[in-house]
Amino acid sequence: MKKSKQRLLVILSLLLSALIVAYWFFASFSTRHESTYVYVDSDDTADSVYAKLEATAQPHTMAGVKLSGMVLGYGKHVRPGRYEVSPSISSLQLMRHLRNGRQTPVRLVIPIVHTMPALAERLSHLLQADSASLAAAFTDSTLLAAHGATVATAPCLFLPNTYEVYWTISPEQLLNRMQRERDAYWTAERKQLAQKAGLTPDEVVTLASIVEQETANNAERPKVAGMYLNRLRKGMKLQADPTVKFALQNFALRRIMHQHLTANSPYNTYRNEGLPPGPICIPSLASIEAVLHFTTHPYIYMCAKEDFSGTHNFAATYAEHLQNAKKYSEALNKRGIK
Repeated sequence: MKKSKQRLLVILSLLLSALIVAYWFFASFSTRHESTYVYVDSDDTADSVYAKLEATAQPHTMAGVKLSGMVLGYGKHVRPGRYEVSPSISSLQLMRHLRNGRQTPVRLVIPIVHTMPALAERLSHLLQADSASLAAAFTDSTLLAAHGATVATAPCLFLPNTYEVYWTISPEQLLNRMQRERDAYWTAERKQLAQKAGLTPDEVVTLASIVEQETANNAERPKVAGMYLNRLRKGMKLQADPTVKFALQNFALRRIMHQHLTANSPYNTYRNEGLPPGPICIPSLASIEAVLHFTTHPYIYMCAKEDFSGTHNFAATYAEHLQNAKKYSEALNKRGIK
């Protein structure tokens, strides 16, 4: 009788232990009601990963992660990445994701920025790669040539959109992805529209970057594109103020003065004929489409409206343009804008 009781106690103890271990493995790991993310770096160890997890773990589930990590040999399989810790994920599931490198993708937003260093800085906040390594890749002529670009046309590789990528994506892998996205965008139909405008795809993006900086009004953009195309066809200088800002690398300028127009740069369209060597920003898809679907009209001049609405007065003659320019200049002076 006594032996039977002892046997029963042993069985109950084993069952209780099994239940505790099962609870460690299969109970919800996180204490949070929303997903959090753990970032595993290249120099992390199993212990440093556990330290990162402790902030969101329940005490018993942390034990489950460590035990499952020991069983699965996680110490020899620490894989860098961004891993989601959802409210419902169990300790065992989480460890399997970590051990097998099952990352959660990052929603990478390509923004509208003026320069490639600015793009590198913005993307570095979303990716493991730092701004210096990204900027180096974006200005590496050999690497860019492999992707059909130059340092000047590098912005043409980046179409503003939201992409899913892994946090650990390298700068070169990012360029590969952007090239695939660019190639997919430039369908035969869009290439035909570019040809109709007398431009290559890269030239479309370059002109779109000027349109982007000239107006934020989507409805007006095809008209602005048509005006610049008219100037190109007539052999006139574009004389686009945003190119002067880019040449000076002074994007805060509110008023372009005569002394600014002499900036010695291939991007200054007051000094140089034709398009600049490359985009003066990463333009929106709306601006690119505006160039492809430009408005046909006789205008060759444009000037910001004196009501500061962000739109423009267009003119077919220089006399009309001077009248428009005078109204805008007087409005600037009235507001004390220099």
